[in-house]
Amino acid sequence: MSVSNHVSAPPGDESESSPHSQDPTSTTNWWVFLGAALGVLAVSLWGIFSPTSAETALGAVVGWVSSSFGWFYVLTATLVLVFIVVVAFTKQGNTRLGPDHSRPQYSLFSWTAMLFAAGIGVDLMFYSVLEPVTQYYTPPQGQGETAEAARQAVVWTLFHYGITGWGMYALMGMAFGFFAFRYNLPLSIRSALYPIIGRRIKGRMGDAVDVAALLGTVFGVATSLGIGVVQINYGLQFLFGWEQGTAVQIGLIVVSVALAIASAVSGVDKGIRRLSELNIYLAVALMLYVLVMGKTETLMNAIIMNLGDYLSRFPGMTMNTMAYDHPTEWMNGWTLFFWAWWVAWSPFVGLFLARISRGRTIREFVIGTLTIPFIFILLWISIFGNAALELIYEQGNSAFGDVIMNEPEQAFYSLLAQYPGAVPAAAVATFTGLLFYVTSADSGALVMSNFATRIEDPNEDGPKWMRVFWAVATGLLTIAMLLVGGIATLQAATIVFGLPFAIVLYLVMFGLWKALRLERHQIDSRAAALAGIRASNRTMSIEPATNQRNWRQRLARSVSYPDARAISRYMQGTVEPALAEVSAALCDAGVNAEIEKGHDPATQLPYITLTEHMDGEQDFIYQVYPVASQTPKYLLATDREDDLYFRLEPFAITGSRGYDIYGYTKEQIIHDVLDNHERHLEFIRLSGVTPVEIARGVTPVTGATEIIGAETGLIDWSQDFKDEKATSGSIAVNPASDKGEK
Repeated sequence: MSVSNHVSAPPGDESESSPHSQDPTSTTNWWVFLGAALGVLAVSLWGIFSPTSAETALGAVVGWVSSSFGWFYVLTATLVLVFIVVVAFTKQGNTRLGPDHSRPQYSLFSWTAMLFAAGIGVDLMFYSVLEPVTQYYTPPQGQGETAEAARQAVVWTLFHYGITGWGMYALMGMAFGFFAFRYNLPLSIRSALYPIIGRRIKGRMGDAVDVAALLGTVFGVATSLGIGVVQINYGLQFLFGWEQGTAVQIGLIVVSVALAIASAVSGVDKGIRRLSELNIYLAVALMLYVLVMGKTETLMNAIIMNLGDYLSRFPGMTMNTMAYDHPTEWMNGWTLFFWAWWVAWSPFVGLFLARISRGRTIREFVIGTLTIPFIFILLWISIFGNAALELIYEQGNSAFGDVIMNEPEQAFYSLLAQYPGAVPAAAVATFTGLLFYVTSADSGALVMSNFATRIEDPNEDGPKWMRVFWAVATGLLTIAMLLVGGIATLQAATIVFGLPFAIVLYLVMFGLWKALRLERHQIDSRAAALAGIRASNRTMSIEPATNQRNWRQRLARSVSYPDARAISRYMQGTVEPALAEVSAALCDAGVNAEIEKGHDPATQLPYITLTEHMDGEQDFIYQVYPVASQTPKYLLATDREDDLYFRLEPFAITGSRGYDIYGYTKEQIIHDVLDNHERHLEFIRLSGVTPVEIARGVTPVTGATEIIGAETGLIDWSQDFKDEKATSGSIAVNPASDKGEK
């Protein structure tokens, strides 16, 4: 359950300075920080100074959670998967994780590579051999050590690492991306609850949600670190003869914490990201090594068989609580643990997925998140799992199986030892595991600091001192759990502390559903007419005959490519008077309307915003914003110094409306404003109580469309037009040409 890349700056970002830096205006949320910190420190100190009583108490709580809420974990995992798939394939699936005009920051290949990397982690190395062998010997139902047990063993492992868990990641990534990038709300979980509890997300209810997320993340990361340190300890013994025990493991935890602190205070994040990218290639090399050195034909057959079995058996497995002849110990050690672990990691990985997916549609995001990492996981688990089972079942190597069952941390290295070149392969595995281990600690501390900080800008991160604190606290918790009882204790703690956030997942789904319902109403309100076409075709009916434009003038407008100076003149001479006239008329009618002006920071060109403040509902925004685009080559004048021109696009709170109003007369602009104003009023009407509901006695309410976050009047869209390669044709530059328009 590990993301091998920094959440703050995914691989592929080649800029010298990360856009995700500490926000000097961010403030510590002391309620969240102290609530989570005291909880983590209390459990850690309890485990260190009284391990026996901590183990006894934790065992009792796990037993209660398993018997009382085991079904809840199973149901939650299934409902989350169903929810995101349904959302992806409805009309709202076309909604972008960002403004309407936004496009993906990363190319499809880069994005795919990052999703691919997100499926790799030290825990996958640990369980890819251990779980198939364990399921072969002790299946939850049926006889062990049979051909059917071997076949089902890998399928159970794929089930625990498959699309169900990635569905939880996709849900949180969708929530982060939708509310932060589309509605300018803070990049925190509480933002997803705004459609449910409104402004109370800024109070104690929002704090409670963030505390639950933070506690889940701490215990989830600690579990991964605990599993990783045990395996790495054996790898160092295998290679160098180091002693295997708690003392060495504590030393490795201290090293990881020290490196995480160094990353936080010295800015070596970029170097660690480079190592993370190297990790991907090393992991793939290990997989190919086993595929080639093992029985390649058998392993290839097994991959196809495992995929078919997973797809055919998934519906029956996903809600199988095994109510009769219930294998309590098996459920606690596998399905319940894995679902709780996925839940605990979902805020962490969800934040990473959101940051690399800005500008993608919900449908594209869900399909990519559910399929791309799973393809790698399928290959990895099938190759390593079936390679181990082939040695035990086909070759009768029971000694190999006994080692894995009695010493789980030796499983991965014991498999490598069966092939030629085991020592170099083990060295690569140890190095890979160490890098996964360190980057998990580092990125985990970063995400935890974000959750405990009030950050308004989604591109900013929490303070460095807090990142250091959470690195130390997570290391301390990992040490405590290893002292209490090792991996089994970490699994138990995850089941317990994942439960509160599992409840939060339902709130996130409900909040997303309500927000996406508004998106559907936006779509329905836009279906009436295309505002740009209607406005541009009204010349004959809205202007005196002496002012009407003939077809030649209309053609001249369509092939004009204005530069910065022309845009500035037009904004001052036509757009600003038109919006001012509408604003004055609205104010005369008793409406709270205002005009605000600003300048794009990249081009220094002006933009202007008309805002009608609708207390209790979403404000009406009509903002005219300059967007740089590339001039078509076949129309490019030879005497032009650059190949860029500017469009004047009207923007709403959700981004560009997608057409250019440059060349409109003042009257046409006014009517375009009114078209969009009427559409906004229709959106508010559709979002309220319907006539049928009123007839049934439902009380009309207001506020269904209200969204809070950034100030709605002056919205800076420049980050969406920074890079030509990233935005596929819409770019912002510092204009150098003062020539007249073509």
